[in-house]
Amino acid sequence: MKRAFVIIAPSLLIFAVLAGWEAACRAFDVNPVILPTPTMIAQALAANLPLLAISAWNTFAMALMALAAASAVATSLALLAAVSGVLERSIRPLAVALQVTPVVALAPLIQIWAGIDHPRVAEVALAGVVAFFPIYSGAVSGLRAADPDLERLFDLYGARPLQRLTRLRIPSAVPFMLQGHKVAVGLALVGAVVAEFAAGAGGAQGLAWRILEANNHLQSDKMMAALLVLALMGAALHTLFQSLERRAIAWWRGR
Repeated sequence: MKRAFVIIAPSLLIFAVLAGWEAACRAFDVNPVILPTPTMIAQALAANLPLLAISAWNTFAMALMALAAASAVATSLALLAAVSGVLERSIRPLAVALQVTPVVALAPLIQIWAGIDHPRVAEVALAGVVAFFPIYSGAVSGLRAADPDLERLFDLYGARPLQRLTRLRIPSAVPFMLQGHKVAVGLALVGAVVAEFAAGAGGAQGLAWRILEANNHLQSDKMMAALLVLALMGAALHTLFQSLERRAIAWWRGR
């Protein structure tokens, strides 16, 4: 009963919002260019579904490649930082500076580095920059969060730094790393879209390009259909990673 209520309650809220939106647009005769009705958005979605599906796949692939690259770099740096406090203090300001720099500001430079003929490389790199910090921060926090009593026990037995890292700190960091990746997957998707906007080449032909294309023709219904696909994809990715996190933590606690 509780699970059914969890599903029904948000569904009723969404239905009420859509019904109110439709009724308000019809009652006040709102210009469709300003705000299309949900019915018009659904029709645009149905009419353009094959093209939107291809674009969604391109954006999804970019986001996953960016997440994989960010995960590899961030986790490696976090492991180095866990071994040496000096390295951690040296890396953190650079990581923070990278995080607070707008991706739009980095886009022209990375586009030049990647080359005009390789817009996809630039977009993956820009999305990876956005996804980097949550993974790095979560991994460093987890590696530093080992039980102090266990740390003293390892000291008592004269554990080497590598033994301490592999047998104590990495297992302790698992929940933090999972949480960092769950946050980063959403940011990677956002970063992929923003990177495509910033790069402006349209080489990847992702959802951002469909939004720009519809905007240039003042087709608000098509624009919002692309936004709907993007929102659904983001929700699906978040749900998937949340489920993976729950299962992985259950396995980790069992060990």
